Amino acid sequence: MGMGKEYRTYWKEEIETAPRETIEALQLRELKEEVAFAYEHSPYYRRSFDAAGVKPSDIKTLKDLARFPFINKHTERETQGVGSFLGELAAVPEEDVIFLSTSSGSTGVPTMSPFTKADFDDFIDVVSRMFWQIGMRPSDRYLHALNFSLYIGGPDVLGAQNLGALSIWGGTLPSDRLLFILENYKPGIIYTSPSYAWSLGEKARKKGIDPKELSVRKILTGGEPGASIGATRKTIEELWGADLYDFYGLSDIFGPCAAMCEKKDGLHMAEDHILVETINPETGEVIPNGELGELVFTTLRKKARPMIRFRSGDIGRFVTEPCACGRTEGRIYITGRRDDMFIVSAVNVFPSDVEAVVHDVEGITNEYRIRVYDEDYTSKYAVEVEKEDDSPATDREIAERVQNALKARIGVKPADVIVYAEGNLDTRSEHKAKRLIDERKK
Repeated sequence: MGMGKEYRTYWKEEIETAPRETIEALQLRELKEEVAFAYEHSPYYRRSFDAAGVKPSDIKTLKDLARFPFINKHTERETQGVGSFLGELAAVPEEDVIFLSTSSGSTGVPTMSPFTKADFDDFIDVVSRMFWQIGMRPSDRYLHALNFSLYIGGPDVLGAQNLGALSIWGGTLPSDRLLFILENYKPGIIYTSPSYAWSLGEKARKKGIDPKELSVRKILTGGEPGASIGATRKTIEELWGADLYDFYGLSDIFGPCAAMCEKKDGLHMAEDHILVETINPETGEVIPNGELGELVFTTLRKKARPMIRFRSGDIGRFVTEPCACGRTEGRIYITGRRDDMFIVSAVNVFPSDVEAVVHDVEGITNEYRIRVYDEDYTSKYAVEVEKEDDSPATDREIAERVQNALKARIGVKPADVIVYAEGNLDTRSEHKAKRLIDERKK
């Protein structure tokens, strides 16, 4: 128990409950060092800052960061492999790098994320801290059911070990094998994706296993926004009889950068490692905390590849008011990805909006898919769902329920709802489920 107590004392008293002015003073000190390091050691940042007419010494306050240029996924792709294996964004030689992950490539060519020994140690310490805040303790058994193959979430298992929990390296095992582990090793905490948490629970029931009768009391999820969608979280929690917590991470920085606490009100950001800005996604102008916009992240300690003003593409809010749990670290609330948002009849729609509705409609499973297409010079969307095997409703009645619910909740109904028999919609995944098919002409 000593290790857990040490973490709790350090994190809660010195970081997690620090006054806002203390957090921002720490961030300013680290920001100055990070920007100077990037300028001195990264060919890209030196060229970019010079072209923008800015230099590290220009940063006198946190607001001065707004004068510096953005980077994004395109920047990563264009610079990786240029000049060296690690590319022009890197700020250390390859011999200083001890770990490399890559992005999933879901929005383009996979991008590399390098870590020095100090970067990787920071990564694991932050994961331990976030595991602690959802209630993990050294006495827990933990099943890690995330992909280990180049995925940034793979090393998160070390965060549980670092905290002192008994850790089971499951990875993306077949569901039968995972259910065997759950029945025989009896872990109290499991980490997977929201869609797979639902799928695994469904498969357990079909095998005659009641998920509520298993040992799982906490489910951690990442890779998809489901756990932050109230209806999705409620559905999975009721299926398992367990608490569901959302984790948010970026391969560009490191695994979890933010996570829920036991209050489940937003995700606490590791603000001693990451500075958050919110911008107008169209103009790039910084907007006040609490307003909806695109989240921009700047690393404060990472040396292998500093990320200065990285446009995440995620739309959300950042608030700095203290949480009911007592922590003062700012929290993010993710709405969806800018790339995934589509506009129908002047209404902005995110897949997460549709998901929240689908999980509340009676007679269908939690599986869905959205197709966006052009017709008569305007965008339209269709939704595909599955009817539960034991539902007495007709397909037409199911389609009308879904259409009416979407119209009521989102403000614009789909042009069509296609109803499949349970199990026939090919969206189930052990990692990220593909929920949006964009068929519009670019």
